[in-house]
Amino acid sequence: MEATTVNMKNGVNVDQLVETIGHIQDQPELAKFEFRAKNNWIEGGHCVSSVKGFYGAGQEDSTREETFTLACSHPQVLLGADEGATPPEVVLHALSSCLTGAMVYHAAANGIDIDGAESNIKGTADLHGFLGLDPEVRKGFNGIHFKLKVKSDATVEQLENLAKFSPVFDMITNPTPVTIEIVKE
Repeated sequence: MEATTVNMKNGVNVDQLVETIGHIQDQPELAKFEFRAKNNWIEGGHCVSSVKGFYGAGQEDSTREETFTLACSHPQVLLGADEGATPPEVVLHALSSCLTGAMVYHAAANGIDIDGAESNIKGTADLHGFLGLDPEVRKGFNGIHFKLKVKSDATVEQLENLAKFSPVFDMITNPTPVTIEIVKE
């Protein structure tokens, strides 16, 4: 019996990726996903979110054995007790992880080797907006700068185009409808 070789590139099973793409082309409804998180306020700006189940590939997913938790807080200068990263820092983490991951997956699908990747990301903000001191000042980031160092034979332009497949990049650079529903107990 002959051993089968897995077609891996950049840590991605390319055969499985191609198979997944084929399934979605044949059954477009498999592409619909719903991700969820439950958040609990502890005190002050300290909150803890839990993530486990999601809907995808036509069904509720129950393959995760563990619940992932994410804590957010604020440093003392922002009246917190530093129990976790600030929510804006979590957004930066999500964006940098997704840009890098998108680049790696799409590079693998295109036969491009990625031998290493490391990034730095920063977002600038002015608290005048958040504190309600100036209605002309944005409450969120004024801008985000992402710098990704990549060891690859691909061109910078190719790598940038691959990274821009990132869903989080799309969420941040294009308006995403958000509804807020407050329920009093």
